[in-house]
Amino acid sequence: MIPDTAPGDLLSPPPPLASLRTGPQPARVGNVLIGTASWTEKTLLESGAFYPPAVKTPADRLRYYARHFPVVEVDATYYALPALRSTGAWAERTPRDFVFGVKAFAPMTGHPIETKRLDRDLVAVLPAVQRRADSLRATELPAEVLDEIWRRFRAVLEPLVATGKLGYVLVQMPPWFRPNRPALAYLDALPERLPDVRIAVEFREAGWLAPERGDETLRRLRERGLAYVCVDEPQGTRASVPPVATATRDDLAVVRFHGRRRETWTRPGAGTTERFRYRYRLDELAEWTERLRRLAGGARRVYVLMNNCHRESAVQGAKDLARLLAAAGAGFDGPIRPD
Repeated sequence: MIPDTAPGDLLSPPPPLASLRTGPQPARVGNVLIGTASWTEKTLLESGAFYPPAVKTPADRLRYYARHFPVVEVDATYYALPALRSTGAWAERTPRDFVFGVKAFAPMTGHPIETKRLDRDLVAVLPAVQRRADSLRATELPAEVLDEIWRRFRAVLEPLVATGKLGYVLVQMPPWFRPNRPALAYLDALPERLPDVRIAVEFREAGWLAPERGDETLRRLRERGLAYVCVDEPQGTRASVPPVATATRDDLAVVRFHGRRRETWTRPGAGTTERFRYRYRLDELAEWTERLRRLAGGARRVYVLMNNCHRESAVQGAKDLARLLAAAGAGFDGPIRPD
């Protein structure tokens, strides 16, 4: 039986609901923009802690979210290609200066995909054995199908690109994406796959930032115009990437907070809610004050996303971090410079 309270929660009792609707609005401190990795996560909606009872529709939720936060990361695009009408609606329902991070579709990053989540016409051209399979590895997809997935993904981003609301595409690599020739070739090809959008790369394998390789990894990303995704995540596992704070693009830095629930980070079969269920303490968030100050001095915009999406934990963490940075003062008081 999994306890209702994760380790981080034990040290930080649930906040008063009113505190989830206070703080800098939107959560922007100088050129640091803070948000969460979802605005419709199931347990957040069920908690009733953030959205008022009258805010019930997808459109109203996004508009309400945008009052509090200037950036959001779209997770749904990992599971299926979105419809053009959906990305168009996101652009229409948010303020002019609101920004989206969009997670790459699973097969684009080497993750397996449920066959039913592929567009029907793409399934139709697969060999019969693959059409009947419940799921497919990315390596099982014909090259022309994978190329078409990349093309369609870029096409549905157009409303966000056209309105200046696409902050970055998140390319989150799986734990089995290790430093080797095929992996390096994949990174080298990314700028050609999406030549006109900013790409942010997150690793889930510690070898990329090992002492003997870290500098070379960051240099390679910098030379190819790829943004390194800084992470706060559980340490001490084979999949733990250290909390290195550095920018490999002058215009963009991305930081993602995954919580510190070590016991579920690499547990086979652990669901996303179980893995990321963690409430940050203020002292844990404060560890990032100086790191974010350095990033803010080295990149035009810094996007900080709380991915500890369980009930109100991500919203509370984003609010708390915004308050900490606002109180820190110097280094966070400049305007966002134009791109």
